[in-house]
Amino acid sequence: MITSKQRSYLRGLSNALPSIFQLGKEGINENFIKQIDDALEARELIKVKVLENSGLDSREASDIICTELKCEGVQAIGSKFVIYRRSRTKSKIELV
Repeated sequence: MITSKQRSYLRGLSNALPSIFQLGKEGINENFIKQIDDALEARELIKVKVLENSGLDSREASDIICTELKCEGVQAIGSKFVIYRRSRTKSKIELV
């Protein structure tokens, strides 16, 4: 569990992040979860864009993914959300 101070720090880091995944009409499936899992292991902090045809809003999508992958929702604004999970092998982000 991350603290509010850590969440604020991660929000600051996420401002410069590009959206590396887009959630579309296929929704959240096994392949999408696997790709997110791999990206979290490599980067720890990722941004996802939710397209209108996905049938979900950014908060719903973030909650589903965070539950499935045991990660933390950092922020959900508009059509984008940011999630964080410390790497199991080597952490790249030093939380304050």
